[in-house]
Amino acid sequence: MEKITIVKVGGKVVEEEASLKQLLSEFSKIDGYKLLVHGGGRSATKIAEQLGIETKMVNGRRITDAEMLNVVTMVYGGLVNKNIVARLQSLGMNALGLTGADLNIIRSEKRPVGEVDYGFVGDVKKVDGKMLSTLLSQNIVPVIAPLTHNGEGVMLNTNADTMAGETAKGLVPFFDVTLIYCFEKKGVLMDENDDDSVIPNINPEQFQKLVADGVISKGMIPKLENAFEAVRAGVKRVVITRSDALQEGDGTLIQL
Repeated sequence: MEKITIVKVGGKVVEEEASLKQLLSEFSKIDGYKLLVHGGGRSATKIAEQLGIETKMVNGRRITDAEMLNVVTMVYGGLVNKNIVARLQSLGMNALGLTGADLNIIRSEKRPVGEVDYGFVGDVKKVDGKMLSTLLSQNIVPVIAPLTHNGEGVMLNTNADTMAGETAKGLVPFFDVTLIYCFEKKGVLMDENDDDSVIPNINPEQFQKLVADGVISKGMIPKLENAFEAVRAGVKRVVITRSDALQEGDGTLIQL
């Protein structure tokens, strides 16, 4: 089975010139089929502020009202996505920017109102792995923004880590899938103040203990939960590493 590498890159990396250049250079060197999923939250917050639209967050997750939905659609699907696509073209890759609505590749449902009303936020229900594999077979490099749709004409803001995990799962029937979550650290750290304290691999039992001990907290918890879900669904390798170390086999390997 052909190999594919799916790289998810956080907003901080794609929004700074030097780190974006480094990331895309590393990404361009990956052998075989590849796909990029990106964030862009800080850019969305900045543009919203310039437009006089307040950003509301709950537990690190954005509340997406109708005005904020317009902002994230513009920023994620336009500004950030097309900037990455143009850069990849300059590196000789035939990149295609997509949201979940394009070619109906990722369908989601608006998150039900619970303790918090997240507004126009989507929970992924279906990924069209066949359509993505058709694009990939034409040597197209998909660049996916963290936006989906509900099939009824409504765009939905969707967590980029979740998008990457669900896309990886959707491609399992067609490829041998490696999923790399990359951000500004070398991996999951035993001590957040020591950049070299990388935990080389984590299984579910270790994960529970590290959460209980407070070593893993905040946004790293859902990131790892997505990673375990992907492995359980047949993704061969899930790695959390730094954006300039895609080739080196460093970072934290997620195992069952």
